[in-house]
Amino acid sequence: MNSQATTPSRPADTISTDLERRVVALNYHYAQCLDDGRLKEWPDFFTDDCRYLIHSRENLDCGLEGYWLYFENKPMLRDRVVSLTDVNIFHIHHERRFVTNVLVTGRDGDVWLARSNYMMMHTNNEGRSKIFSIGEYRDRIVDEGGVLRFRERLVVVDTFTVESHISNPI
Repeated sequence: MNSQATTPSRPADTISTDLERRVVALNYHYAQCLDDGRLKEWPDFFTDDCRYLIHSRENLDCGLEGYWLYFENKPMLRDRVVSLTDVNIFHIHHERRFVTNVLVTGRDGDVWLARSNYMMMHTNNEGRSKIFSIGEYRDRIVDEGGVLRFRERLVVVDTFTVESHISNPI
């Protein structure tokens, strides 16, 4: 058995170590931006023609649409930020996102395909923490002038229900 063998979904000759490092950094910076409450910067992680979707695993597995959130361009992301910062009222809490197992799985034209796991924790104003959501990111990433951006971020949520509404991006 060849211990150097690659999986069919990840040919070694097309994915560089540098690209993998940059995709990991993109995910970590994304999580840190949201954890720090810098919502106005969130759309900058996406291309102008992006899609950001939150979809339950159950609906995805059954071939159903039923997205929890669906945005199909950067202006829609910006509108969400305005809604969150200027309009909506929700309970005070702090968030932490943990991103693991980041893997570039292939390429589709000029788009890199990547997957990673996430866990999002909420801590209320009394200091109690709980798991808010667990799932997977399925990303389509492009290089825009040396800067990696999400063309599409599909958030596949394993936790079918959440105790409170989804206010901030996952």
